[in-house]
Amino acid sequence: MDATTLTTPASYTERIRAALRDCLVETSLYATGKQRGKVRDRYDRGDRLVLVTTDRQSAFDRVLAAIPFKGQVLNQTSAWWFEQTRHIIPNHVLAVPDPNVTLAHTCEVFPIEFVVRGYITGTTSTAVWTVYQAGARSYCGNDLAEGLRKNQRLPANLITPTTKEVEHDRPIAPNEIVAEGWMSAGDWAECREAALALFAFGQAKAAEHGLILVDTKYEMGRDRQGRIVLIDEVHTPDSSRYWLADSYEQRLAAGQEPENVDKEFLRLWFNEHCDPYHDAELPPAPDDLVVELSRRYVYLYERITGRPFDFPDAGVSVADRIRRNLEGVA
Repeated sequence: MDATTLTTPASYTERIRAALRDCLVETSLYATGKQRGKVRDRYDRGDRLVLVTTDRQSAFDRVLAAIPFKGQVLNQTSAWWFEQTRHIIPNHVLAVPDPNVTLAHTCEVFPIEFVVRGYITGTTSTAVWTVYQAGARSYCGNDLAEGLRKNQRLPANLITPTTKEVEHDRPIAPNEIVAEGWMSAGDWAECREAALALFAFGQAKAAEHGLILVDTKYEMGRDRQGRIVLIDEVHTPDSSRYWLADSYEQRLAAGQEPENVDKEFLRLWFNEHCDPYHDAELPPAPDDLVVELSRRYVYLYERITGRPFDFPDAGVSVADRIRRNLEGVA
């Protein structure tokens, strides 16, 4: 995509470039209770969780790079969406004491990711377009028509769940979820309904801001009151794919990739330069690509929320700021 398409002040690019070697990659807040995910560090504090969103960038089941301010964008974007979607499903948020931190209720997490798709696209091994190209016409219990083209809108939004397993997520059909004991039929039905409602709401909100919410994933769990709640993140550029609406039809007709505002930008680069699933070592992401991805994340936050992005003070340790903001809170 032409970098001028997504308009942000020149000062943003300068600020991002200055922070390339100062990303939040590791955290060490408490002596015990830490679980390190690909992007988030989770600290179990007994009655609550401290969820720290770092600047680590993941794709293809591995960490690829560190993106300046990415953690703040993801955490604050999620906070906005969590508040916007409370009428659809309750969520786990207690407070957001720091731009990179969410305090959350502890929950019993369902071992399923609820992936919802409105378009046939993607580059990963579990993407609908990837399996469709390979000849599949049924995916996660959904029948796919002949003659579909990459990036076109599907006749209806599809839910394509995956299991949450140690090595790799596995696509799974709803009847298999119940038969294999991952979830009860009742819990699956409630989560499915919530996921589709969340996605439809997200698509409508995105459209108001000239964006297409292409696909996303949700995670859910049961809190101590027995309620099914939304957890993790919501409609972020990490968990979701966004395209620019204005140019979508024209680019589709021309056989071009849609203009994206998410980490597909990074996926495409690694796909072109290596085998990200099998190569033991991957090439480092170029600085210009990292800067552009950070700029897109900030752009998306501002466009979705209508709020200016509050860059942290230059030269101030984000890790130290987080510790200060958590004093007496968790």
